Amino acid sequence: MIIDRRRFLAVTGAGLAGAMGLTKLSLAANPSGEALHGLSAFGDLKYPKGFTHFDYASPDAPTGGTFNFQPTYWYHNQNTQTFNTLNSFVRKGDAPPRMEMCFDSLVTSAHDEPDAVYCHLAEYVVISEDRNSFTFKIRDIARWHDGTPITANDVAFSYRTLKEQGNPELSLPLASLIEARIDGPMTVTLVFDGSQAAQDILSIAGFPIISEAWYTENTFDESTLTPPLASGPYKVGRMNPGSFIEYERVDNYWAKDLGTAKGLNHFQTIRIDFFKERQAGFEAFKKGDITFREEYTAKSWATEYNFPAIKDGRVIKALFDSEKRARMQAWCLNLRRERFLDKRVRDAIAQCFDFEWTNNNIFYGAYERSHSLFGGSQYEANGKPDASEKELLDQLGSEHDLPDGIYEEAYLQPKSDGSGRDRNKLRGASKLLAEAGWKPGENGYLRNDSGETLDLEFLIYASVFERIYGPFIETMRAVGINTSLRLVDPAQYQARTSSFDFDMAGLAIGWTPTPTASGLEVVFGSKAADTEGSRNLPGLQNSLVDAIIYEIGAANSRERHETAMRVLDRVLRLTREWIPNWSSANHRVAYWDIFGFKEPKPDYFWPVEALWWIDKEKAEKLGKG
Repeated sequence: MIIDRRRFLAVTGAGLAGAMGLTKLSLAANPSGEALHGLSAFGDLKYPKGFTHFDYASPDAPTGGTFNFQPTYWYHNQNTQTFNTLNSFVRKGDAPPRMEMCFDSLVTSAHDEPDAVYCHLAEYVVISEDRNSFTFKIRDIARWHDGTPITANDVAFSYRTLKEQGNPELSLPLASLIEARIDGPMTVTLVFDGSQAAQDILSIAGFPIISEAWYTENTFDESTLTPPLASGPYKVGRMNPGSFIEYERVDNYWAKDLGTAKGLNHFQTIRIDFFKERQAGFEAFKKGDITFREEYTAKSWATEYNFPAIKDGRVIKALFDSEKRARMQAWCLNLRRERFLDKRVRDAIAQCFDFEWTNNNIFYGAYERSHSLFGGSQYEANGKPDASEKELLDQLGSEHDLPDGIYEEAYLQPKSDGSGRDRNKLRGASKLLAEAGWKPGENGYLRNDSGETLDLEFLIYASVFERIYGPFIETMRAVGINTSLRLVDPAQYQARTSSFDFDMAGLAIGWTPTPTASGLEVVFGSKAADTEGSRNLPGLQNSLVDAIIYEIGAANSRERHETAMRVLDRVLRLTREWIPNWSSANHRVAYWDIFGFKEPKPDYFWPVEALWWIDKEKAEKLGKG
């Protein structure tokens, strides 16, 4: 599952904050007591007050037409293979991707800056002198889709409700919010207790604003297929639960002429069709029912994109550079299961995966081995710690136990001989399991002193993984692990991972360009380990990790932030709760040649559905006008 916190995401460390005090959002870039049109973490804003549009926007592009695609990222409880609710901001249920396009937020991100947000629903923001309060003036022109004004009551209601009942990705970052105070009909102040990380406001101010009036008549946390009252550039149109949903462009969208929205959202209709299996979706694309597809299956990209529409040029096959942001794709073992608590067991399981064989024989050489949880970025640890990393480690080591090898070369996943049966790796895995107390028993399976077998159920939600993980499963069985592969439907997968009912599962994350402490805590923080619906799937509870996340939030310079991120990467790679697997440096994209788009694409986020448009001449040529 891909999680992207550019807009709606961003907690532990409160005790540390009380003792040490957090460095607040950069004073130079974000002075207190002034009406600011935007905020940034460490540097000045690229766009001045009153800017007409973002550089990557296309104000002269035509509007209209339908964009039918399969989403490449999603949020919260959203599911790309089915949906049974339109409530996208709670834990339960399966919501359709892009419900977020129906909602506005106080600020919106700039996709060509690493950590800048600009006032959107808010006209401006004022930071208090103690930098614990943020006062937002709501724009007088802001309107819900029914024409009624958006007020401070709606904003205050939104933050109170999301803190109490929202999805953990929304509620956990709001732990330090003590008040959403209404200071006037169009003015609201978010007051924090001082334990918040410095950059948290950048993500928190981007949370969705919901209607107090609508949710007074409707229960916030219920699963519902009634479209909620919203205010964004799109609203829910036709739908068939579990089959398809269409979002219709709001022609009289209140913000269409603002610099934060002008030149974006050109399609009249955005349609998402849901397929439980990738092959059905691929066949729909080949027929032209779907017009944009990003391919994540290397075998398909190498062997199946040779159909007539590719050969005659009606479909374009292209590579687009990945964004300048950290990527994580990894498996985890559930530490809530006692048999996985011993790091040697997790290490042995990691040894059983032969990436080199898999890449050559299944992936067509399309991937690179992942070693880091922040791969492809400046946050990835390499070699031995540099001077700044060593200084931070020394500081942390005075109060926490540091993992063995932390001052050595950054840990790399073991490389195999590519045979698919590397005897050295198998011997190493067997040795680790023996040291952890697992001994050969009946039927060749390992058992502990209580006679229990070392059972492992690998949870998946798509049959394509059966081919990929099959050799991995067989290797685990060869060393005595009683391994099985369990394929469940997408709704079951979401329910089981959200409630931590699994042995082993996978997760993919596209981090924000400047990861925030609150976003990291949802995945790695101790508090999230017991919060169902969080992304701390392994149940990691580690005071050292919490302390490093605190340092990331307290960083008062980009250099300090990067140092703390690399230290976090070093520690997580040594403790082995997560097993990184593979990554790609490009978007593998195919699309019917009916679109116009602006190049180059923005560096930090690429929402094609908001940036591209229908080229009417091209569309008519292909009979899709």
